Amino acid sequence: MQAVAAEPAFPPLAAFRIDGDAIHAPLAAIAADVQRGRDIVASRDGNCLLCHAIPETGARFMGDIALPLSGVGARLSAAQLRLRVVDQARLNPDTVMPSYYKVDGLHRVAPAFRGRPILSAAQIEDVVAFLQTLK
Repeated sequence: MQAVAAEPAFPPLAAFRIDGDAIHAPLAAIAADVQRGRDIVASRDGNCLLCHAIPETGARFMGDIALPLSGVGARLSAAQLRLRVVDQARLNPDTVMPSYYKVDGLHRVAPAFRGRPILSAAQIEDVVAFLQTLK
């Protein structure tokens, strides 16, 4: 009988505190990277373009069921953006936007993805850094 190696567990989520409509402290200690954030937003990792129009990405096809994100960096602080990416449902329980940094209380999650957030803490910070450039 051959032993089956256990899958490595995903690291625990970084602790964060919600203050009103924001998470003020970064989730990761490493410096955020705007280009990595742009790549995540424009890729299947984030899938942001399925719902949002973000002409700054240069993408040819973009969604129109959610608010356009052009100018979002002028309207919202990094702390406000961080909460919206982490878990928009905290602000709008009826949202269809996924919680990108949440593992509990989710429904219909494929077994391979249970216990894992969509984006890591560092990726959240990269996305926030990119969104902040959209002035």
